[in-house]
Amino acid sequence: MKKTPRIILAVLIGTALTALSYYLMLPALNVFNTGFWTYLILVAFFYGLPLGVVSGLSVGAKNGQKATPTGKLKVNKIFLAIIAIPVAVLVLGGVVSSTFFNARKYASVIQVDQADFAQDMPEADVVSNISLMDTASASILGNRELGALSNVVSQYNLSPDYNQINYKGTPKKVANLEYVDFFRWINNSANGVPGYVMVDPVNNDADYIQFEQPMIYVDSAFFGEDLMRKLRFSYPTKIFSSVNFEIDEEGNPYYIVSCMKPRVGLFGAMDVSEVIIFNPCDGTSEIYPVDSSPSWIDNVYDGDLACEKYNWYGTLAGGFWNSVIGNRDCKTTTDGYGYIVRGDDVWYYTGVTSVTSDESNIGFIISNARTGEYKYYPVIGAEEYSAMGAAQGEVQEKRYTASFPSLINVEGEATYIMVLKDENGLVKLYALVNVKNYSIVATGDSQTSAKQAYLEELAKRGVITEEDLPAPETQNASILVKDVRLATVGGETVVYITAEDGIVYRGQLASDESLILVEKGMSLSVSYSPTSHEKIRVIIGWSESNP
Repeated sequence: MKKTPRIILAVLIGTALTALSYYLMLPALNVFNTGFWTYLILVAFFYGLPLGVVSGLSVGAKNGQKATPTGKLKVNKIFLAIIAIPVAVLVLGGVVSSTFFNARKYASVIQVDQADFAQDMPEADVVSNISLMDTASASILGNRELGALSNVVSQYNLSPDYNQINYKGTPKKVANLEYVDFFRWINNSANGVPGYVMVDPVNNDADYIQFEQPMIYVDSAFFGEDLMRKLRFSYPTKIFSSVNFEIDEEGNPYYIVSCMKPRVGLFGAMDVSEVIIFNPCDGTSEIYPVDSSPSWIDNVYDGDLACEKYNWYGTLAGGFWNSVIGNRDCKTTTDGYGYIVRGDDVWYYTGVTSVTSDESNIGFIISNARTGEYKYYPVIGAEEYSAMGAAQGEVQEKRYTASFPSLINVEGEATYIMVLKDENGLVKLYALVNVKNYSIVATGDSQTSAKQAYLEELAKRGVITEEDLPAPETQNASILVKDVRLATVGGETVVYITAEDGIVYRGQLASDESLILVEKGMSLSVSYSPTSHEKIRVIIGWSESNP
């Protein structure tokens, strides 16, 4: 082949490979993105190989001789120079952006305000602002709800990413439907994704909710309907980080897309700078500076980034070498985080421990998932995994596992609260563990009963006085007994009385032996306290009434 046609063909091949790789890889065309420079190296090979700048497969035919293999690799020097540019940028950019040269710049990325725990964390009668359920448990409830919808479950799966949101003042976990595979997408792309599942992590239930207008652009779609491809073609220079599914207060679906930029050097201390609110139903979107994001969205900074930024602050403020050798005043987050709803926002919670010792926490932080604000509370006590072990040990014969806890204020005492799950991942009990003394543990099958048991345990240990014990909230009802059952919970016998209207009244036999006298068909006057579950109530007192 003559030289000119060969060059044209090589350029066409290189252009085709470059376009195809961009369509598949979707790199951000941004000099502050390491993926961009890696992509340039790949593009150089796409053009270089067809043009023959990398040779050695054969010796070209000269003077009518036949081409023969050489077995040696020869690389054009100009090609090496072109490749060297992005390689040098990656290497030098990484070095000059590293913590070795910029430790204090990394540490100053965030500001942390110290706050008083008792004042800033007011005690609540019912814990309704904390999500104690992890993604695995939420997934079980969501799949169970979806399984009841035969027309949906055959064509769609639930996304494995359950995002924590604040919906009308209460914590919820949401996950949208996704196409099962390419062929299901072909069959259903005209109809789109019809709905999502909302899980209540407080009451442990789930609901499938159908959209008024289906979603078209989702992760499991293909070609032009693929979510990331749509976002990349709309914003070719933006460096995307987390992409979270959320709903607004009216139930409309959106993807919240965090866009990053370096705070140190060329690639260092990547942090959120802008946020895109993308409508997956019609493909429209708006972009905001991170400090001007609408208050209804919740997930701008993800929990891993929130912890990483605090670790920069906690370990690098004294310089790089101090973080490696001396560790003076170095502190870091514990491994894991929970969620708290405060006002209109979701906050991450995690403990803080000294780098030189992880046996206990020296405090904890909360970080706003929308604004990136940090607060530090100097509360000394057991770290989260010790508290989880204490809760599991309280019912060790059941072999329950504890979720990562959150923190609440109970009569001025910093207290871990968590759920205990069975081997199938279902929530069975709630547990409260004292932060300062993790031998003080109480469990219950509702948040209300667990908290009451914990208060009684605090009184027994002398942490609070009997006078400090709040009287349980009581209400009255007249019921006709439909069924009576006994069960052993936490080593104690519990009486379950089911009324004709389906409400279950629960009482401990050790606290009131007269409950053994209750029989089917009796008419009772019951005083009770409500629980987080609307159909379960705790018996405070009872008496037989005239039918």
